Amino acid sequence: MSMALKNPRRAAILALTLALAAPAFAGEHAPNSTPPPVGFNLPLDERPVPREGRPRTSFAPIVERVAPGVVKIETTATVTNSPTAQLPDLNDPFWQHFFGNQIPQSLTPHSPIRRHEHGLGSGVIVSKDGYILTNDHLVDGATDVTVTLPDRREFPAKVVGRDPKSDIAVVKVNADDLPFVPMADSEKVQVGDVVLALGNPFGVGETVTEGIVSGKDRGNMGIEDYEDFLQTDAAINPGNSGGALVDTEGRLIGINTAIISRSGGSVGLGFAIPSDLARKVMVSLIQYGHVTRGYLGVVIQDVTPPLAREFELQEPSGALVAEVAPNGPAAAGGIKEGDILLAFNNKPVTDSEQLKLTVAGVAPGATVPVEVWRNGKMKTLDVTIRELPGVRQVAEKPAQSKPETGTLNGVGVTDLDQEARQQYNVPSTVKGAIITEVKSDSSSAEAGLKPGEVIEEINHQPVRDAADAVRLTEHATDKHTLVRVWEKDGSHYVVVDESQTG
Repeated sequence: MSMALKNPRRAAILALTLALAAPAFAGEHAPNSTPPPVGFNLPLDERPVPREGRPRTSFAPIVERVAPGVVKIETTATVTNSPTAQLPDLNDPFWQHFFGNQIPQSLTPHSPIRRHEHGLGSGVIVSKDGYILTNDHLVDGATDVTVTLPDRREFPAKVVGRDPKSDIAVVKVNADDLPFVPMADSEKVQVGDVVLALGNPFGVGETVTEGIVSGKDRGNMGIEDYEDFLQTDAAINPGNSGGALVDTEGRLIGINTAIISRSGGSVGLGFAIPSDLARKVMVSLIQYGHVTRGYLGVVIQDVTPPLAREFELQEPSGALVAEVAPNGPAAAGGIKEGDILLAFNNKPVTDSEQLKLTVAGVAPGATVPVEVWRNGKMKTLDVTIRELPGVRQVAEKPAQSKPETGTLNGVGVTDLDQEARQQYNVPSTVKGAIITEVKSDSSSAEAGLKPGEVIEEINHQPVRDAADAVRLTEHATDKHTLVRVWEKDGSHYVVVDESQTG
């Protein structure tokens, strides 16, 4: 008997962060960097931005104050290329047929080729004794870093610390009484606030552009692992990376980092790392040489309207737990797959990206309350957060499956025997029925199911094998089926809607 499973598939999938297969988020500490000062801190100007009154006719006084603290950063990296990487396999009979033993010298291996690559970007002096914020991607791999102030003074700089996951780096120059840009509380920034972007685009010299804050809390951009961008239409171009985004009081609210553009130039979609995030990362790098982040131990996804309906939730909010790391903090605290996290540490959870950032900001060892939606009821759990570990695999305990087959409407499935696991690269701990075929005109195909995915649950019921998948769908009374599936990025929930099919 054929059937179809329902799956509005990974429209909202964010198997990103808080857990399984998560990379290390510790900052990298330069071995010869300047020793961090004890109790280092950055002052914060928390005064609100004036939002009433007549529009400004000139930003010249602000630029005059801020510009001296925005610097040009030039980097040099030594890259070694192996010339043999581009050569053919000279032992291949094809080449032996042409050359025999007389291989041309141009095709013989030579010594490795070393070359220097140069980078150009911007940075912001944030303390008078020479600490500078910039982007990690600008100094990554750099063997030499030179900082040039607007007054043309040049200083060699050392990389104090790097945090690739937030794209923040700290460099230091040995100088005193430098001009610096004070920091504001980026949490108080509002969409519509006027901002200025300062930097050194294309190396033309210090440049100022003006715009507004176009959006806040921008994530899921695929630019960084930890994304909480301020979006602005102030022109940002190559070379602006690491430069300052300031408010109309001349205070730093962001570090210019990225643009979205098909041409490579500014089209009004610029993104800056909020100063609050940059400040926390910087203080941690200077004081400890690394960044410590909280770890919950779950794979999560956003709650879409179809998922909210299936989980009997009034509004599509929170973060749905698709997978729980064995022996992780969430598992120890009682969080289960299928729970929807609605509040974390007494703060509402709006979506998975916001939860990721909130968890990261919790000190390891802290016990926090977590409100979960389970089986149509609210439940409060206490979870003790741990430090985010290094790279983890999604468990590797052996598991056995029975070799049975079955078919579903529009979907062909089989059990996870060793051959299927090897063919689709499925970890040994994943259990269920593997999809081998999906009819192109089925609701399942429209929802996004595809061969190689593993059906783990149907309507909250575990699927052990293909027979279970058939049994749990052949007498369905609802045209909406909730399915939990696994693929290479982890597990996620989807809803397949067959209400429009005959």
